[in-house]
Amino acid sequence: MNFTFYARGHRAVLSTHPTTLELTKEDVLSKNGDCIVAVGSSAGLRDLPEHMKNALSSEACRARLTLKLDAHRFTIEGRGARGLTFSHPTDIVVRKSSFVSDRTLMVRANRAAADLPRSLVDLLQDPGRKVLVELAVET
Repeated sequence: MNFTFYARGHRAVLSTHPTTLELTKEDVLSKNGDCIVAVGSSAGLRDLPEHMKNALSSEACRARLTLKLDAHRFTIEGRGARGLTFSHPTDIVVRKSSFVSDRTLMVRANRAAADLPRSLVDLLQDPGRKVLVELAVET
């Protein structure tokens, strides 16, 4: 199962959080949002297809989130989990931990915001840049 959407850069992108990565539909970003790598997303968790949400509700599910911008390809792999609600209207959060909230897309991820190459972060600090986001889910 695959789902694609777009988000864009923001001057305040820091991408320094060691355990999470976030995309948001919001347009505002403060320096406290060090896990946020893109804003103005065309999708939040609530917008994911139902069959994808159902698959991600199982620990057996594997997920892959890829950010594509120019020649950059950054991929994070993680797992689904019981208790995921996919109810948040604006945010999508990937976590290295097993913590679950209404903002969580996947848990036990192998990477986080701090792992993005600095050259990609530089591009994501440009509000005029669009990043293609691809979510792939395997049961």
